[in-house]
Amino acid sequence: MAAGGWSWFRALALGVSFLKCLLIPTYHSTDFEVHRNWLAITHNLPLSRWYYEATSEWTLDYPPFFAWFEYALSHIAKYFDPKMLVIENLNYASPATVFFQRFSVIFTDVLFIYAVRECCRCVNGKRAAKDILEKPTFILAVLLLWNFGLLIVDHIHFQYNGFLFGLMLLSVARLCQRRYLEGALLFAVLLHFKHIYLYVAPAYGIYLLRSYCFTASNADGSVKWRSFSFLRITLLGLIVCLISALSLGPFIVLGQLPQVISRLFPFKRGLCHAYWAPNFWALYSAVDKALTVVGLKYNFLDPTKIPKASMTGGLVQEFQHTVLPSVTPLATLICSFISILPSVFCLWFKPQGPRGFLQCLVLCALSSFMFGWHVHEKAILLAILPLSLLSVQRAKDAGIYLILTTTGHFSLFPLLFTAPELPIKILLMLLFSVYSFSSLKSLYRKEKPLLSWLETIYLIHLVPLEIFCEIVFPLTPWKLRFPFIPLLLTSVYCALGITYVWLKLYVSVLLERTSIRQKAE
Repeated sequence: MAAGGWSWFRALALGVSFLKCLLIPTYHSTDFEVHRNWLAITHNLPLSRWYYEATSEWTLDYPPFFAWFEYALSHIAKYFDPKMLVIENLNYASPATVFFQRFSVIFTDVLFIYAVRECCRCVNGKRAAKDILEKPTFILAVLLLWNFGLLIVDHIHFQYNGFLFGLMLLSVARLCQRRYLEGALLFAVLLHFKHIYLYVAPAYGIYLLRSYCFTASNADGSVKWRSFSFLRITLLGLIVCLISALSLGPFIVLGQLPQVISRLFPFKRGLCHAYWAPNFWALYSAVDKALTVVGLKYNFLDPTKIPKASMTGGLVQEFQHTVLPSVTPLATLICSFISILPSVFCLWFKPQGPRGFLQCLVLCALSSFMFGWHVHEKAILLAILPLSLLSVQRAKDAGIYLILTTTGHFSLFPLLFTAPELPIKILLMLLFSVYSFSSLKSLYRKEKPLLSWLETIYLIHLVPLEIFCEIVFPLTPWKLRFPFIPLLLTSVYCALGITYVWLKLYVSVLLERTSIRQKAE
């Protein structure tokens, strides 16, 4: 496309930026105080005390690059309201503080906007359309820039995910453009900003090893072992070592690496977050809860032996399951490792270029979401955003995307529990969902329906679920006795949909690889 052909992209970026500005006065979560506290810690304390400071319960638990990011922001923040940089000013939220922190998220989203543009350049133009609204690049730009999940998590709930996903999408774009060292550098930097992206590290590692370090393949697509380049793997190793040294080196010199690691991986927080992420462990815990209720009712269980730490207590803590075996961090690690192995094997034996890499990345993200320890509900965005790139290239992936994005975004609703935000989240969700369904349906109008009738029925039932949770349940006497019911229903129902997507995507990828192998033979 010519430079003038991207005027629509600028309009989309400016439009969503204006919307973000309108959301500045909305509710913000405890994450707002988390980042204010990190501003104060990095601004006032020497490096040696960053990962020891514990005046607030919201201690610094992100990697060093993000700490330096907060340090840089703090030197701008002092011109807005110096009081926000006082460590003892817990829950400080003056209008100037709110404006600065909100605007810092909007401003750093510039990187995300640039990354989206680079990703749009990577989309092949096989599906030509006269109308710009039906071009895959336009649809992809809307699906990424106007993503409902990012809007509410970053610009209402409050976090810096747009900036971080910008790094990830830019690294993906660079790998798609065969600029492997740039992609590796960006991802290495990303890992030292937020370690949740370790979930997708296997996809990056295997793809770089298979497509960059091995310079050739056999006729049947298998790896040509003699083509291995020691120079290239050395370059990748140098990048990883250099970035790690810049990030962790000062703390290694100070002898504080164990303390940093203990902050980054706090296993005492429990299997599930305060609100269950809609994954396998939500279903597992729901079954345990149901068996407990039945056991107590029919006297199969002794009430005095029921563990006090309850899954539905809304607290972040360790707990024991009552009937089913309790799950340890090691068990979740093993389950996560086993669940990503098939996708990694597919990427190694039948790489299929950038498309195969994206499939593996999404499956790694979903597998880790399904079986990880203390997974946050917001982590579903790690699968939704890269799947957007696949959704505009193949109808089967578009159908999977529609189920995942609708279910995953709906599962974020409990993050915004205040009354003023109810119409905002419903309206934004409806607008994004209507556009997603209509645009992808138009893009693949010559192919069979994107969803089956059972999938459609499942998604439609999200509507009565929301009506019950937001309107009916608060009017019932159950609200005081069982306040966890809306969260439990939302988490379990969405977990069913996300589990289905995970299985369907895996089956699709495995069958696709089998078909390719048979054609080769």
